[in-house]
Amino acid sequence: MAGKVVIVTGCSKGGIGFALCEEFAAQGCKVYATARRPEAMEGFKDPNISKLKLDVTSDEDVAEAVKTVLEREGSIDILVNNAGGPCSGPLVEIDLARAQKTFDTNVFSVLRLAQAVFPHMATKRSGTIVNIGSIAGDTPSPWGGIYGATKAALVRLSEVLYMEVAPFNIHVVHVSPGGVKTNIGVNALNQLSLREDSFYKPWFDSMIERINRTQGPSSLTAEQFAQNVVKQVIKPNPPRYMTLGHGALAGAILQWFPRAFVCWLMWRLVAGKVTAA
Repeated sequence: MAGKVVIVTGCSKGGIGFALCEEFAAQGCKVYATARRPEAMEGFKDPNISKLKLDVTSDEDVAEAVKTVLEREGSIDILVNNAGGPCSGPLVEIDLARAQKTFDTNVFSVLRLAQAVFPHMATKRSGTIVNIGSIAGDTPSPWGGIYGATKAALVRLSEVLYMEVAPFNIHVVHVSPGGVKTNIGVNALNQLSLREDSFYKPWFDSMIERINRTQGPSSLTAEQFAQNVVKQVIKPNPPRYMTLGHGALAGAILQWFPRAFVCWLMWRLVAGKVTAA
């Protein structure tokens, strides 16, 4: 992998993107770490990691970042769409502007980046696009409807993209993490709130518990996650789909059960101990 050029989005310190950058660099890649706020990426030690400002919801930022990397390196070999944001709360009370912003960050940004790098990868007939999803996109969970919907949409985008870019020898890898210890849990808790007139106040503690469960002792560290993912991504023929982290195995098993049963079970596990006031 020496000399391979990698772009990773969403690389704030303490997150999956940060760890992925360090692991790709450790494997000899030239890495471009990106984030909306460059100061949030302080702490990289490997000289093979360069930082770029990139707001994945901006067409102009995406075009400029891709142009910059191509001018400096002459190639983009791997794109990792990792940038994303949480959105927790009952669906019928989520602010629509917040929901739209979450879809732009978690879904449309992936399409925006893929469209930007595709002409280059298609011309040179090689490349790998990695989309970081979540098991929340595979298994429905109360209080995670918007976030889960974005990750479910990303699954379908990855599958169709996998088919459509294959004629150009471009690989697509969809990764569905389970519990991984990152700062996303803190961000989700900071953003969690209910309206004064909310019907769901009796379940507020279960919303907090659901978020904290993803950061439990059985969750992978970001470094462990990155080592496993990079090891597979840099293969000549990487896998189409990966899932790992706390809850990943259980989530995979649940895909074989009737959806009505899955919904009943998830409600019982996450929120079923509380009744409406």
